[in-house]
Amino acid sequence: MRFTTERRIGDGVLEREFTLGEIPGILWTPAAASAPVPLILLGHPPLGLHKMYPRLAARAQQAAADGFAAATIELPGSGVRPRWAAAEQARADLKRVMEAGEPVRAEIIDALVLPLVDKAVPEWRAALDALLSLPEIGGPVGYAGGVISVGIRLAVVEPRIVAAGFFAGSLVPRVMFEEARQVTIPLHVLLQWDDEGNDRQAALDLFDAFGSQEKTLHANMGGHTGVPQFAGEDAAGFFVRHLR
Repeated sequence: MRFTTERRIGDGVLEREFTLGEIPGILWTPAAASAPVPLILLGHPPLGLHKMYPRLAARAQQAAADGFAAATIELPGSGVRPRWAAAEQARADLKRVMEAGEPVRAEIIDALVLPLVDKAVPEWRAALDALLSLPEIGGPVGYAGGVISVGIRLAVVEPRIVAAGFFAGSLVPRVMFEEARQVTIPLHVLLQWDDEGNDRQAALDLFDAFGSQEKTLHANMGGHTGVPQFAGEDAAGFFVRHLR
Protein backbone atom coordinates (compact mmCIF):
# COMPACT_ATOMS: atom_id res chain seq x y z
CA MET A 1 0.00 0.00 0.00
CA ARG A 2 1.32 3.42 -1.01
CA PHE A 3 -0.33 6.68 0.06
CA THR A 4 -0.44 9.27 -2.72
CA THR A 5 -2.43 12.23 -1.29
CA GLU A 6 -3.43 13.52 2.15
CA ARG A 7 -5.91 16.20 3.24
CA ARG A 8 -8.42 17.09 5.94
CA ILE A 9 -12.16 17.12 5.24
CA GLY A 10 -15.23 17.89 7.32
CA ASP A 11 -14.48 18.01 11.03
CA GLY A 12 -10.80 17.26 10.58
CA VAL A 13 -11.20 13.75 9.17
CA LEU A 14 -7.94 12.64 7.57
CA GLU A 15 -8.50 11.48 3.99
CA ARG A 16 -5.67 9.65 2.24
CA GLU A 17 -5.76 8.24 -1.26
CA PHE A 18 -3.67 5.13 -1.79
CA THR A 19 -2.77 2.51 -4.32
CA LEU A 20 -2.54 -1.19 -3.58
CA GLY A 21 -0.59 -2.48 -6.54
CA GLU A 22 -2.67 -1.06 -9.39
CA ILE A 23 -5.86 -0.69 -7.31
CA PRO A 24 -6.78 2.85 -6.19
CA GLY A 25 -8.45 3.38 -2.84
CA ILE A 26 -9.25 5.91 -0.15
CA LEU A 27 -8.79 5.70 3.62
CA TRP A 28 -10.52 8.02 6.10
CA THR A 29 -9.52 8.13 9.78
CA PRO A 30 -10.96 10.14 12.69
CA ALA A 31 -9.37 13.47 13.52
CA ALA A 32 -8.29 12.52 17.03
CA ALA A 33 -7.91 8.79 17.57
CA SER A 34 -5.97 7.89 20.70
CA ALA A 35 -5.80 4.16 19.94
CA PRO A 36 -6.22 1.81 16.97
CA VAL A 37 -9.81 2.17 15.77
CA PRO A 38 -12.30 -0.24 14.19
CA LEU A 39 -12.70 -0.22 10.41
CA ILE A 40 -15.70 -0.11 8.07
CA LEU A 41 -15.17 -1.20 4.46
CA LEU A 42 -17.38 0.94 2.20
CA GLY A 43 -18.85 -1.03 -0.68
CA HIS A 44 -20.28 0.73 -3.73
CA PRO A 45 -21.63 -0.03 -7.22
CA PRO A 46 -19.19 -0.20 -10.17
CA LEU A 47 -19.68 3.41 -11.22
CA GLY A 48 -16.17 4.63 -10.37
CA LEU A 49 -14.78 6.19 -7.19
CA HIS A 50 -14.85 9.69 -8.70
CA LYS A 51 -18.60 9.51 -9.33
CA MET A 52 -19.32 7.82 -6.00
CA TYR A 53 -17.00 10.05 -3.97
CA PRO A 54 -19.59 12.48 -2.48
CA ARG A 55 -21.67 9.65 -1.03
CA LEU A 56 -18.64 7.66 0.10
CA ALA A 57 -17.08 10.68 1.81
CA ALA A 58 -20.34 11.44 3.62
CA ARG A 59 -20.56 7.87 4.88
CA ALA A 60 -16.89 7.97 5.90
CA GLN A 61 -17.41 11.17 7.88
CA GLN A 62 -20.32 9.55 9.74
CA ALA A 63 -18.07 6.59 10.52
CA ALA A 64 -15.33 8.91 11.77
CA ALA A 65 -17.81 10.74 13.99
CA ASP A 66 -18.59 7.35 15.57
CA GLY A 67 -14.88 6.66 16.10
CA PHE A 68 -14.26 4.37 13.12
CA ALA A 69 -11.91 4.42 10.16
CA ALA A 70 -13.45 3.79 6.74
CA ALA A 71 -11.91 2.64 3.48
CA THR A 72 -12.88 1.78 -0.06
CA ILE A 73 -11.23 0.55 -3.24
CA GLU A 74 -11.99 0.89 -6.94
CA LEU A 75 -13.79 -2.13 -8.34
CA PRO A 76 -12.38 -4.09 -11.28
CA GLY A 77 -13.17 -2.50 -14.63
CA SER A 78 -14.37 0.76 -13.05
CA GLY A 79 -13.04 4.28 -12.79
CA VAL A 80 -9.42 4.61 -13.85
CA ARG A 81 -8.83 0.85 -13.88
CA PRO A 82 -8.40 -0.96 -17.22
CA ARG A 83 -11.57 -1.57 -19.19
CA TRP A 84 -13.12 -5.02 -18.79
CA ALA A 85 -14.81 -6.00 -22.03
CA ALA A 86 -16.95 -8.79 -20.58
CA ALA A 87 -18.29 -6.53 -17.83
CA GLU A 88 -19.07 -3.76 -20.30
CA GLN A 89 -20.95 -6.20 -22.52
CA ALA A 90 -22.94 -7.48 -19.53
CA ARG A 91 -23.86 -3.93 -18.53
CA ALA A 92 -24.91 -3.17 -22.11
CA ASP A 93 -27.10 -6.28 -22.20
CA LEU A 94 -28.72 -5.29 -18.92
CA LYS A 95 -29.38 -1.74 -20.12
CA ARG A 96 -30.90 -3.02 -23.35
CA VAL A 97 -33.43 -5.34 -21.71
CA MET A 98 -34.37 -2.86 -19.00
CA GLU A 99 -34.97 -0.08 -21.53
CA ALA A 100 -37.10 -2.50 -23.56
CA GLY A 101 -39.11 -3.39 -20.45
CA GLU A 102 -38.13 -7.03 -20.76
CA PRO A 103 -37.44 -9.39 -17.84
CA VAL A 104 -33.78 -9.56 -16.82
CA ARG A 105 -32.80 -13.14 -17.55
CA ALA A 106 -30.71 -15.16 -15.11
CA GLU A 107 -27.83 -15.49 -17.57
CA ILE A 108 -27.52 -11.70 -17.83
CA ILE A 109 -27.43 -11.37 -14.04
CA ASP A 110 -24.84 -14.13 -13.75
CA ALA A 111 -22.62 -12.59 -16.44
CA LEU A 112 -22.88 -9.18 -14.80
CA VAL A 113 -22.33 -10.15 -11.17
CA LEU A 114 -20.45 -13.42 -10.73
CA PRO A 115 -17.18 -12.43 -12.48
CA LEU A 116 -17.20 -9.18 -10.50
CA VAL A 117 -17.57 -11.07 -7.22
CA ASP A 118 -14.77 -13.47 -8.16
CA LYS A 119 -12.40 -10.60 -9.01
CA ALA A 120 -13.39 -8.07 -6.35
CA VAL A 121 -13.48 -10.19 -3.21
CA PRO A 122 -9.77 -11.21 -3.27
CA GLU A 123 -8.90 -7.55 -3.82
CA TRP A 124 -11.00 -6.48 -0.85
CA ARG A 125 -9.27 -9.10 1.29
CA ALA A 126 -5.83 -7.92 0.16
CA ALA A 127 -6.84 -4.35 0.99
CA LEU A 128 -8.00 -5.49 4.42
CA ASP A 129 -4.62 -7.14 5.03
CA ALA A 130 -2.85 -3.88 4.21
CA LEU A 131 -5.25 -1.67 6.18
CA LEU A 132 -5.03 -3.77 9.34
CA SER A 133 -1.25 -3.58 9.19
CA LEU A 134 -1.44 0.18 9.80
CA PRO A 135 -0.84 1.16 13.44
CA GLU A 136 -3.88 3.45 13.57
CA ILE A 137 -6.34 0.71 12.56
CA GLY A 138 -7.32 -2.29 14.65
CA GLY A 139 -10.50 -4.31 14.69
CA PRO A 140 -13.18 -5.33 14.55
CA VAL A 141 -14.19 -4.81 10.90
CA GLY A 142 -17.56 -4.11 9.30
CA TYR A 143 -18.70 -4.01 5.68
CA ALA A 144 -21.30 -1.52 4.47
CA GLY A 145 -22.93 -0.98 1.11
CA GLY A 146 -23.15 -2.71 -2.26
CA VAL A 147 -22.72 -4.63 -4.53
CA ILE A 148 -24.71 -6.93 -2.23
CA SER A 149 -23.30 -10.11 -3.84
CA VAL A 150 -19.75 -8.91 -3.10
CA GLY A 151 -20.81 -8.31 0.50
CA ILE A 152 -22.34 -11.77 0.75
CA ARG A 153 -19.16 -13.46 -0.46
CA LEU A 154 -17.02 -11.38 1.89
CA ALA A 155 -19.27 -12.22 4.82
CA VAL A 156 -18.83 -15.93 4.06
CA VAL A 157 -15.08 -16.07 3.43
CA GLU A 158 -13.65 -13.25 5.57
CA PRO A 159 -13.70 -14.04 9.32
CA ARG A 160 -12.38 -10.59 10.24
CA ILE A 161 -15.70 -9.02 9.18
CA VAL A 162 -18.03 -9.24 12.18
CA ALA A 163 -21.07 -7.24 10.97
CA ALA A 164 -22.45 -6.03 7.65
CA GLY A 165 -24.91 -3.45 6.40
CA PHE A 166 -26.31 -4.16 2.93
CA PHE A 167 -28.31 -2.14 0.42
CA ALA A 168 -30.94 -4.56 -0.89
CA GLY A 169 -30.84 -5.27 -4.62
CA SER A 170 -32.49 -7.84 -6.80
CA LEU A 171 -29.78 -8.46 -9.42
CA VAL A 172 -28.47 -11.37 -7.39
CA PRO A 173 -27.48 -14.68 -9.03
CA ARG A 174 -29.33 -17.69 -7.69
CA VAL A 175 -26.04 -19.24 -6.54
CA MET A 176 -25.62 -16.29 -4.18
CA PHE A 177 -28.79 -17.32 -2.36
CA GLU A 178 -26.96 -20.50 -1.36
CA GLU A 179 -24.01 -18.45 -0.12
CA ALA A 180 -26.42 -16.19 1.78
CA ARG A 181 -27.51 -19.19 3.82
CA GLN A 182 -23.90 -19.48 5.04
CA VAL A 183 -23.83 -15.89 6.35
CA THR A 184 -23.99 -15.89 10.15
CA ILE A 185 -22.79 -12.42 11.20
CA PRO A 186 -25.24 -9.70 12.31
CA LEU A 187 -26.87 -7.95 9.34
CA HIS A 188 -28.63 -4.64 8.76
CA VAL A 189 -30.39 -4.57 5.37
CA LEU A 190 -31.84 -1.39 3.84
CA LEU A 191 -34.66 -1.75 1.31
CA GLN A 192 -36.34 1.07 -0.59
CA TRP A 193 -39.88 -0.24 -0.99
CA ASP A 194 -40.57 1.53 -4.30
CA ASP A 195 -37.11 1.18 -5.84
CA GLU A 196 -37.78 1.35 -9.57
CA GLY A 197 -34.79 -0.86 -10.41
CA ASN A 198 -35.36 -3.46 -7.74
CA ASP A 199 -37.59 -6.53 -7.63
CA ARG A 200 -38.99 -6.18 -4.12
CA GLN A 201 -39.93 -9.83 -3.76
CA ALA A 202 -36.48 -10.99 -4.83
CA ALA A 203 -34.94 -8.68 -2.23
CA LEU A 204 -37.26 -10.07 0.45
CA ASP A 205 -36.45 -13.65 -0.59
CA LEU A 206 -32.74 -12.91 -0.25
CA PHE A 207 -33.23 -11.44 3.20
CA ASP A 208 -35.12 -14.57 4.20
CA ALA A 209 -32.24 -16.72 2.92
CA PHE A 210 -29.59 -15.16 5.15
CA GLY A 211 -28.52 -17.58 7.86
CA SER A 212 -27.80 -14.92 10.49
CA GLN A 213 -29.59 -15.19 13.80
CA GLU A 214 -29.47 -11.41 14.08
CA LYS A 215 -30.71 -9.76 10.91
CA THR A 216 -32.83 -6.64 10.57
CA LEU A 217 -34.66 -5.37 7.49
CA HIS A 218 -35.27 -1.61 7.32
CA ALA A 219 -37.81 -0.92 4.59
CA ASN A 220 -38.63 2.67 3.69
CA MET A 221 -41.15 4.08 1.26
CA GLY A 222 -39.67 5.76 -1.79
CA GLY A 223 -37.47 5.08 -4.79
CA HIS A 224 -33.80 4.31 -5.16
CA THR A 225 -32.62 7.83 -4.38
CA GLY A 226 -35.20 8.54 -1.68
CA VAL A 227 -33.38 7.03 1.30
CA PRO A 228 -34.39 9.07 4.36
CA GLN A 229 -31.70 10.57 6.57
CA PHE A 230 -32.79 8.57 9.59
CA ALA A 231 -32.09 5.34 7.69
CA GLY A 232 -28.41 6.28 7.61
CA GLU A 233 -28.54 7.09 11.31
CA ASP A 234 -30.05 3.67 12.02
CA ALA A 235 -27.27 1.99 10.02
CA ALA A 236 -24.64 3.97 11.92
CA GLY A 237 -26.18 2.83 15.20
CA PHE A 238 -25.95 -0.77 14.03
CA PHE A 239 -22.18 -0.47 13.56
CA VAL A 240 -21.74 1.34 16.88
CA ARG A 241 -23.36 -1.64 18.59
CA HIS A 242 -21.21 -4.23 16.85
CA LEU A 243 -17.83 -2.59 16.36
CA ARG A 244 -17.30 -0.96 19.74
